[in-house]
Parts: sequence; C-alpha cells; structure tokens
Amino acid sequence: MALFLCFLFSLIFSATACNRCVHHAKVAYTQQSAVSNGACGYGSLALGFNGGYLAAAVSSIYKGGAGCGACFQIRCKDPNLCTKRGTKVIVTDLNQNNQTDFVLSSSALMAMANKGKGQDVLKLGLVHVEYKRVPCQYRNQNLALRVEEMSQKPYYLAVKFLYQGGQTEIVGVDVAQVGSPNWSSMRRNYGAVWGTNQVPTGPLQFRMMVTSGYDGKTIWAQHVLPDDWKNGLIYDSGVQITDIAQEGCSPCDVSSWK
Repeated sequence: MALFLCFLFSLIFSATACNRCVHHAKVAYTQQSAVSNGACGYGSLALGFNGGYLAAAVSSIYKGGAGCGACFQIRCKDPNLCTKRGTKVIVTDLNQNNQTDFVLSSSALMAMANKGKGQDVLKLGLVHVEYKRVPCQYRNQNLALRVEEMSQKPYYLAVKFLYQGGQTEIVGVDVAQVGSPNWSSMRRNYGAVWGTNQVPTGPLQFRMMVTSGYDGKTIWAQHVLPDDWKNGLIYDSGVQITDIAQEGCSPCDVSSWK
C-alpha cells in the first residue's frame, strides 16, 4: 500500500511539475543602490550583475537567503505601457513589504516599458505584473567564491557565492582539503554567505548541494581555494551550475516571452 501511495504521489507531482510557473503580483521600485546593498550581501558587486537589473524579493522567494542570485522574468500587464518580453532581474535583497512580491531597481522597472514609456511606468508606483523564474546565465563565467573579510585563517572561513547559473538554490555546502575525504559542513551566515569554524588546512575543495529536477544533486568543485587564500579575493570554482529545479503548478507556461 505504501509503495502504491508513493507511486501515486510521484505521478501527481510529475503531472503538475513545471520549471516555468507564472505568478501574478504587484511590484514597486527603489534606487539601485538600495537593492544592491541588500540582505544577500553582494554589495557593489551586484551592480555588475545583469546590467544592474536587480530585485528585492518577499520571504517566500528569498527563502532565508537560498533565493539569492535567482533570476526572474517580469512583465507588466498593460500592453500600452510595457513590452511582451518584460525584463530579467536577479534577486539581491529581501523585500519585507508583503504588498508586493518584488521591489525592483528603477532601471529594471523602466526596462519593462515600451519605448518612451519608462517614466509613465515609474509614475504608477505599484505595477501589476506577471513573472516566472528563469535560468541564470553567465557567459564564459564559472561559479565563483569570494573570501569574506570576516574570515580569520586558520580559525574561521566565510565565502560568498557569485555568478550562480541555472535555476537552482544552494541548500548545503561542505569544505575539505583537496584530496581529503574529511568534509566540514558550512552554515549559511546570511544571504549568499556561508561560514565554518572548522577550517581545513591546505588548498580547499567544496561541494554544494543544490535543488535540481524533483529533488537535488551535489556539485563538486575540486580545486577552489589555494593554500594561501586571502580575504577579499574572488576565486573561480572551475564549475558552473546548469540544473533546473521544478515547481508544482498547472498550467505550465513553456512559451518564451518575446
């Protein structure tokens, strides 16, 4: 009986699973610096993401920091003001106003508009939109780790993940000396920053647990930090995430907004 119920559940979930669920909400806007210096901890680095088209997201999207770096395509519902394509934004902050799902940088909001209509969209204040999650793509750029200033070798290590591709969330991180099977778990400090006080010696490898498909998978970056890693530097992981996580919704929008 238990096996049958498990099979039935999997059939139901498969029938409703989707990587392009469309949601309807309102968005507001703010200054670009407000969302770049947000809860994800990207700081000024966020200004280089996606042309500066950034967003603060409500807690159900922010997910305690797991939603940091997620990409969404957003378009307003008024065809007289906005394009069918809309614009793509990257989550860099937490939006604590439950009246809107997102607060966009002003440049991102204006990017939704038809030619010459940008100021008209800004004047609305609150804009009715529809949105869906889409894969993040960084051309010729691997997932990177920045060693944070709070790190104190050999007692504490904190890293921030940058340029996370795909349509996933990092939900777990382990670190070990290169070639060693002895992994130390890291904890999410806040946003995209993870830390541990069990710092292995020598050059370091990382493995990231990410959402993928219907559950998850492990991404292994075998050579990331050198033995003489330094605070404030950004290191190439040598890998990129391309996986797509599924949501549950019906109907599923598989069309491309153009």
